[in-house]
Amino acid sequence: MESGLSTLVVGLALLALVCAVAGLHAYVSGRAQARALIDRLAAPQPGTREAGAGQPAAPPPGRRRRFDALDRRLRDTGVGRRLRLKLRATGLDLTVGEYAAYVLAAVAALWLIGSAVLAPFFGPLCGAVALWAGNAFLNWQRARRTERFIGQLPELARLIANGTAAGLAMRTALSMAAEEMEDPAGAELATVANQLAVGRSMEEALSDLGDRLPSRELNVLVTTLILANRAGGTIVASLRNLTETLEERKETRREVRTMLAEINATAVTVPALGLGALLMINAMSPGALGRVTGSVAGQIAMVVAFGLYIVGFVVVRRFGRIDV
Repeated sequence: MESGLSTLVVGLALLALVCAVAGLHAYVSGRAQARALIDRLAAPQPGTREAGAGQPAAPPPGRRRRFDALDRRLRDTGVGRRLRLKLRATGLDLTVGEYAAYVLAAVAALWLIGSAVLAPFFGPLCGAVALWAGNAFLNWQRARRTERFIGQLPELARLIANGTAAGLAMRTALSMAAEEMEDPAGAELATVANQLAVGRSMEEALSDLGDRLPSRELNVLVTTLILANRAGGTIVASLRNLTETLEERKETRREVRTMLAEINATAVTVPALGLGALLMINAMSPGALGRVTGSVAGQIAMVVAFGLYIVGFVVVRRFGRIDV
């Protein structure tokens, strides 16, 4: 009884610590946003007199970045460069340092919670799960943004076809599409237009777009635009035919995603049932998991069980993945 009460007290203390950290983060973010708003309102408006030479200029508006020292250490490394590219593809307003700090905080919090609620053996496992979850969140966010971009591709191809049919150059048509379309297509095309404005070639700018948001539909559109820019030809007819094909693929992908919704839900439910079983065992018999993992055989059994759950999750997800 005393062991269960002490575990409950430790768990509540850790929960209070997590809430305090979240509250501190919300407070700091609110202060930064308020400071940015004050700076933006204090900046000289168009048509007004600029500040004199002796007056300090207002700092540029925007969110104040945190963990700058960590960001400077990480962004030039191989892992930091890959993280920076992935964060750009997700569209999140995060630096490499901020992402690394948040993931490390989540690893530490889950490590402590797993050790206190379940058993000390589960602390490293919960930390590894937090590390995997951070990377999985970025992959999910990038896939979600890519799906939204794919949904905008028919309209994008139609706008480029109309612009080129009206006699506009390819660069001008891309800039016009960037102004008229919403995010994420608008933001990505604006990036392409900015790269073209500073002297990058059409092929390099469009290839970078395909690398940021990899998909078959976008690769087809990028290849069509690159070939048309390089060799000329009937770009308008090609883009209009591509628009019809993209519309059909969009409907097919929606149907396939609806049919596979049950399989994807099963892949998430099975590991959740395993975690729920562990919590129920520890609640029904306090200290049971600690006694089980106190021996080498119990630890091996737990590692094998976790491995089987991971294999099951991957296999079920693989069954529910159909390339269209």
